[in-house]
Amino acid sequence: MPRILETRRLTPVTKYFRIDAPLIAASAQPGQFVILRVREGGERIPITIADYDRDAGSITIVVQEVGATTKRVCALEAGEEILDVAGPLGSKVEVPPGGHVCGVGGGFGAAALLCLMRELTVRGDRTTAILGARNRDLLILVDEVRPLCRNVELCTDDGSAGFKGFVTQRLAQMIRGEGPGRPDHVIAIGPMAMMRAVAETTREAKINTLVSMDPLMVDGTGMCGGCRVTVGGRAQFACVDGPCFDAHQVDFEEAMRRNKQYAREERQAADRLACAAAGE
Repeated sequence: MPRILETRRLTPVTKYFRIDAPLIAASAQPGQFVILRVREGGERIPITIADYDRDAGSITIVVQEVGATTKRVCALEAGEEILDVAGPLGSKVEVPPGGHVCGVGGGFGAAALLCLMRELTVRGDRTTAILGARNRDLLILVDEVRPLCRNVELCTDDGSAGFKGFVTQRLAQMIRGEGPGRPDHVIAIGPMAMMRAVAETTREAKINTLVSMDPLMVDGTGMCGGCRVTVGGRAQFACVDGPCFDAHQVDFEEAMRRNKQYAREERQAADRLACAAAGE
């Protein structure tokens, strides 16, 4: 079982994990993910690989507490083990070289920009990361992202850090030529609503835009069919055909409906966990 090497609380509901996983680290690429399981018979959850260190044989993930299983993961500490970590799964992000690439990370989605921005900067691309959250206390990994990008833009809904407003508003300013300038490619990772808003922001400007559809996943290996997403009128599987797709071709209305289809089961699992913790 993979051993946890390091943990850090990034926000009250978001936790950083560095895990001993040499086989995964050896072949991981930006955009790929792992599937975790913390107990026998438990739920399998997809988590984007935030970073990897091939020499140290470790991978980094960031987990946000949104349900029973993620709460169980975030209860683990350094020195403990995770029952299963399968990966790397999915395909790497493919971006043509030589342009200005803007990575948009909403909330915990900022973690997925770590290895991506580093790889793009190292190969010579001009890189900008837009990191957004409701307030400055919910921004994560800003200090880690800064040395990996040519430019970092912070956005908070309340204006407590950086630009006051949504990431899409700052992105729209860049498209108009402000700040670091118009991007040639945009990659958005985060909540489904944010990714849809980014897609609409770049559509008219005809800027190549990718979004990561890993929030849809259940099984992660293409067997369950739970991650179906319609892209350009064709059914695709987020886990094996993605997780990144052309944002302007994704049927977000359908995807957002599918993303909520297990809401009742998720609430029931959370209630059972709460009862168990209370000794009821």
